[in-house]
Amino acid sequence: MSDEATALAMPRIGDPAPAFTAVTTQGPINFPADYAGKWVILFSHPADFTPVCTSEFMTFATMQDEFRAYNTELVGLSVDGLYSHIAWLRTIKEKIKFRDMENVEVTFPLIEDITMEVARKYGMIMPGEASTKAVRAVFFIDPKGIIRTIIYYPLSIGRNFDELLRVVKALQTADAFDVALPADWRPGERVIVPTAGSCGTAKERMDGLVEGVECVDWFFCTRPITVEEVESAIRAAKATV
Repeated sequence: MSDEATALAMPRIGDPAPAFTAVTTQGPINFPADYAGKWVILFSHPADFTPVCTSEFMTFATMQDEFRAYNTELVGLSVDGLYSHIAWLRTIKEKIKFRDMENVEVTFPLIEDITMEVARKYGMIMPGEASTKAVRAVFFIDPKGIIRTIIYYPLSIGRNFDELLRVVKALQTADAFDVALPADWRPGERVIVPTAGSCGTAKERMDGLVEGVECVDWFFCTRPITVEEVESAIRAAKATV
C-alpha cells in the first residue's frame, strides 16, 4: 500500500479501535486496553501552540468532569513531540485566558506521535488538507473497544463541544434503552421506538394499546424517557464495569 493510501486509510464505525502503545504527557499508554470498561473520546489536533487547538484543549479540560460523569475519558493526539506538548500545556495553564477560562490544567493524556503512526492508523492525516498535520478527528469508542461514532473537522474550525457531549449521552441512552434518537435529541426528550421487536406490534402501537408509545404512522413511533431514567441507566451501566 502506498504512503498516500496508508494516510487515507481509516477505521469505520463498528470496527475495533486500532491498538497502539505510545508515550503521553501522563505516561505510557496501551490503547484501547487501558480503557477497558470505559468510553473514550480519542481526538487529534493539528499542532501545539496554535490558537484554535488551545481553545479546544481548554474547553476539553474544563468539561472533563462532565464527560467523566458519563464514564468517558479523554485522550488527545498530535504529531508533535512530548516536550512540545508539555511546554504548550504549561503555557495554557500559566498564560492563556479564553472566554471565562483561565489557569486551566490539562490532566488527560496527550499522545506524542512524531512518526504519525497512530494518526495514520486512525486516518487522521488527510493530504488534501495537510500532509504534516492531523485534522480535528474525534473517535467515540465504547467500553468494549468498538468505534461507535466518528466526526471530522478541518484545520480552521474548532469543534462543537455541546455536540460531543450530546453524542456521548445519546450513544449511552440508545444502548441502555434499545431506542433510536431523533434530530437534535437531548436527554428528557422523546425517543424513537424501533419499528420491530419490543413495545408491541405496529397495529397495537397505532391503536394506542402500548402505554407511553405515540405513533404518527406505523414507522414513526416515540415514547418518553426522562432525564432521571437516562441518568439512572448510565449510573447502573457504569457500576457494572
